[in-house]
Amino acid sequence: MALAVEGLACIRGERQLFCDLTFRLAAGEALLLHGPNGSGKSSLLRLLAGFLPPAAGRVLWDAAPVTDDADAHRDRLHYLGHQDAVKSQLSAEDNLTFWAQLYGLPVAEAGQAVTSALSAAGLQRQRRLPGRYLSAGQKRRLALARLLLKPASLWLLDEPTNALDTAAVAWLGELLGNHRAHGGLVILASHVAVPLADARQLNLPEGRLA
Repeated sequence: MALAVEGLACIRGERQLFCDLTFRLAAGEALLLHGPNGSGKSSLLRLLAGFLPPAAGRVLWDAAPVTDDADAHRDRLHYLGHQDAVKSQLSAEDNLTFWAQLYGLPVAEAGQAVTSALSAAGLQRQRRLPGRYLSAGQKRRLALARLLLKPASLWLLDEPTNALDTAAVAWLGELLGNHRAHGGLVILASHVAVPLADARQLNLPEGRLA
C-alpha cells in the first residue's frame, strides 16, 4: 500500500502555488505539510482527495492513477478540512449518525459505531446537545470522531488541532499513532506541533522534503 505523487502542480486563479511536486508514502508513514498561508497546503490536500484537478502531474495509489477509479479512492480516504461540518440543529449523536449513513454503515452497526466514537472523543455527556451549543473544541473533537466510523487507509487532515486543548491534542496523537500502527497513511497540515512521531516534512511552496 503506497501513495505516490509525480510532478504535481497546482494553479488557483491565475497563481501557481507549487509545481513539480514528487514524493512517495508507504504504509504506516506520515507527512507533515509546512509553509506560510497561501503556500498551497490546503490545496494539496484537496488535490490528493480528488476534489481538485492538478494543473500537471498525477497521484498514484499502488502505482495506479487514482483517477482510474475515483470511487475506490474516495472510499479509501478520510478528509478533514478547516470546517468542522457540524450541523447546528442536529445533536452530536445525530451528526455522527448522518456521517455513518453517508459512509454506508448498516443500521445495525451504525449505532454502536457512533456510541464508540462519541465515547472516544469524550462527548458522551454531550450526545444529545445540538451542535450550536457545542464549544469550538467540542465541535473539533466531533469532527475528528468521524475518523472512527469507517476504516480508511489514507487520512488527509487540514489543521486538525484547531481549538483543541492539551488533552484533546494528546488524544489526536493516539488516533494517529494507532492508524499508522495498522498500516495507515497520514498527510497533515498544521501551524503548530502535532504528536506525529517520525513524520517526514514537506515545505511548500518550494516542495522541499525534509
